[in-house]
Amino acid sequence: MTITEKLDELGKPAWIALMIVGFIVWWPIGLLTLAFLIWSGRMMCGHRSVERWQEKINRMQARMDRARDRMGSGFGGGFWQPPSSGNRAFDEYRMETLRRLEEEQREFQDFLARLRMAKDKAEFDQFMADRRRGSENAPPAQA
Repeated sequence: MTITEKLDELGKPAWIALMIVGFIVWWPIGLLTLAFLIWSGRMMCGHRSVERWQEKINRMQARMDRARDRMGSGFGGGFWQPPSSGNRAFDEYRMETLRRLEEEQREFQDFLARLRMAKDKAEFDQFMADRRRGSENAPPAQA
């Protein structure tokens, strides 16, 4: 019976005691023991624990996606609306202003995307022109 089998038979407390003794005797021994315990999966609460955490993360992500979808339609008729001020004319003005600002934001983001595309295209065209000039100036390949 190997040492690992004997310690596995004794359980987690034996592994923890071995790790503590390893740190007391010489810290690299304790560190190697800890690395072995993590790498081999011996300190897990069972193979199911990783799956359980992944399920929780997936559920939380689904909730966040649903909330984002509900709020994604903006102020105009979406999930969230600012509280009423009591003055209907002001509320309509505020909603119209928010709608206009959202539209301006979309237009500005589109402008930035076009600007980035134009810059990328100019850089690519410059690269291709330099490459063509380089191949024209290069001596012909000898076979």
